[in-house]
Amino acid sequence: MAITIQQIKELREATAAGMGACKEALAATNGNMEEAVKYLREKGLAVAAKRVDKESKQGIIALAEAADKKSMALAEVNCETDFVAKTDAFIKFVDDAAKVALEGKDIEQTLNDDYKMLLTKTGENVKIRRAERYVLEGEGVLSGYIHMGGKIGVLVEIGCTKPETASNPALAEAAHMICLQVAANAPKYVNPEDVPQAEIDAELEIKLNALKEQKGKLPPEQALVGIKKGMAAKFCTQICLTKQDYVADGDVTVEKYLDGVAKNLGDTLTIKRFTRLQLGA
Repeated sequence: MAITIQQIKELREATAAGMGACKEALAATNGNMEEAVKYLREKGLAVAAKRVDKESKQGIIALAEAADKKSMALAEVNCETDFVAKTDAFIKFVDDAAKVALEGKDIEQTLNDDYKMLLTKTGENVKIRRAERYVLEGEGVLSGYIHMGGKIGVLVEIGCTKPETASNPALAEAAHMICLQVAANAPKYVNPEDVPQAEIDAELEIKLNALKEQKGKLPPEQALVGIKKGMAAKFCTQICLTKQDYVADGDVTVEKYLDGVAKNLGDTLTIKRFTRLQLGA
């Protein structure tokens, strides 16, 4: 049967697929609109299957948060090109993915039809890479932050002991500043006690080998005790959030900054956890 321009336009409006793809789908399904939509979705999966060897390092990280801010989620979706990452269809899909993650649901299963259609629209290898969801535990606040237009996403939870502290704007501001810290300095752990001893030992081995190469030999064992302790402490200032220099005031650490906020609020504040997602990393 002959395919009309009107049919092609209707299918394009329903799927946002290209005119050529819509004409092909209608021709393959004898003008049946529902079957044509299904055809396009299946074609999208076929295209993606052919492009599995194409690297998907572009994309977006999106943030979704509940109205009461007691739950937040990040979702990362990757594609092949920055051009596709900037399209309305891709941006909407990632935003929807974050909202699904916020509800605690599986993204690929929940958005299966939308995912198939996105593959058709983009013609790229699109990957739903990962998601992270926080639900507030006890008194405190959650804070989320998207940096560099979706290249980095951060979630932070700070705990307190008083309900009035949790609702104080000063705590929300402090949590936001900690988000900025995490985005900028990429810590791996909250406190030094969180760092696995194996990771510290591996770092010390590298540092001591470098010292031996520089000096020709290592200092006596008695002196090494203090040297190792200093090396471990310095390592922790680099990878532990509380021990890092505070980005907004290099004269204090994050720990000291938060202590100051806690004193002003008349409460005890604790960084319970954080997540930092970096696109493609």
